[in-house]
Amino acid sequence: MEFKTFLFYAFSAILVIAALRVVTARNPVHAALFLVLSFFSAAALWMLLKAEFLSIVLVLVYVGAVMVLFLFVVMMVDIDIGKMREGFWNHAPLAAIVGAIIVLEMAAVLFRGFLTLDTDVPAASANIGNTKELGKLIYTEYVYAFEIAAIVLLVAIVAAVALTLRRRKDVKYFSPSDAVKVKSKDRVRIVSMKAESNRTSAQQAGTPAVKQK
Repeated sequence: MEFKTFLFYAFSAILVIAALRVVTARNPVHAALFLVLSFFSAAALWMLLKAEFLSIVLVLVYVGAVMVLFLFVVMMVDIDIGKMREGFWNHAPLAAIVGAIIVLEMAAVLFRGFLTLDTDVPAASANIGNTKELGKLIYTEYVYAFEIAAIVLLVAIVAAVALTLRRRKDVKYFSPSDAVKVKSKDRVRIVSMKAESNRTSAQQAGTPAVKQK
């Protein structure tokens, strides 16, 4: 067995074990850390397959940005784990059916790819590089799919902002537009009042005034 083949099986085993622990771990922080391990293992597999661009993107985007956000959310938000697990077995059959459908779809795609696998690499693409070849495919053959994915991500960003800025009764809300339009006279009001003396008020009350030193 070659060393490259050994590394492939080793990283594949780590990826499968880490993915199982993401689902079975009771602590959300541990599950997120196992997901980070699975991302690193998948990046190593991409590197072994000479897909350097996808490997670096997986590490930078998912591990460096998305997973850090997940960890902050899980660690800062007080999540009631017991309440979340109350309806687990009620939704388990539906989740199993959806998971089986996803596995069958991925198997069909991979099986079709193995049947149409062409080992003859064109001589022209050998001098281009993976990143440039990927860019040519995205912006020529898969340009519509790329634009649809961009629209979906834009809708997700707008929805996240809308959910964050919604008005809730238990949270103090202020309008950003009103805060921008505010002026100094709206914040400070000068009131003119008459000066009062302690001696005068004490004499009116019928008590002797206290002599101040």
